[in-house]
Amino acid sequence: MLNEPTKQSSSADVEPVKSWKERIPVEAEVLLGLAVVASGVLAFIFIAGTVLNGGFRQLDEALILALRNPADLSDPIGPAWFEEVVRDLTALGSTAVLTLVVVAVSGFLYLSDRPLSAFGVLVWSAAGAALSSLSKIGFARPRPELVPHGAEVFTHSFPSGHALSSAVIFLTLGAMIAAAQDERRIKFYVLAFAVLLTMLVGMSRVYLGVHWPTDVLAGWALGAAWATLGWLVMRRMRSGPARVSDHPERGS
Repeated sequence: MLNEPTKQSSSADVEPVKSWKERIPVEAEVLLGLAVVASGVLAFIFIAGTVLNGGFRQLDEALILALRNPADLSDPIGPAWFEEVVRDLTALGSTAVLTLVVVAVSGFLYLSDRPLSAFGVLVWSAAGAALSSLSKIGFARPRPELVPHGAEVFTHSFPSGHALSSAVIFLTLGAMIAAAQDERRIKFYVLAFAVLLTMLVGMSRVYLGVHWPTDVLAGWALGAAWATLGWLVMRRMRSGPARVSDHPERGS
């Protein structure tokens, strides 16, 4: 019995493998972003309301004291070199360092013919800094006085400006860099490192005794919400039907 010839499938019959970007609807990404914004805002409201009513006080004090030598509250736990490392980490969330980062990134984006992105980073970062300052003035929470401060401070305590600003800037820039990558592992690495930097800055403020832990949690929550909202806005500006192109045509 003769074998029937097998039918060779043409390349046209083979469906191309879709990338993970194409498999995830745009609506799902937007809804996820909105969920993060809502969660961050609600978490901030909950923490702020509880703090205003005197809640979390015992937990705040216990966590700060746990990071100090019981025999000498001016001495944070750990060797002297570790305390210096923490001071270096906390400087990553300072106004000077974050301003330099924003200016450097915005300048790079502008010189790379991406003026819309450069403008977005500048405006959203400045708005985040204003949000931090207004929140501090509005709540006017005193700084911790349980232990000597390991760094100089000049503003109110709630929310942590270092935690909020580092979340806004590191997460916003991380999202922008990740969006330009095709491989999921690279996206995950970039976003994970942005989150790690944000967490290290916030935790350093508690270790140095200049913030209550709830100050930092509130800063993270509001900063993450603001960064995610900024990502959604800039995404809309780039993909909207009447958008201003990041690559405007140059006249002859």
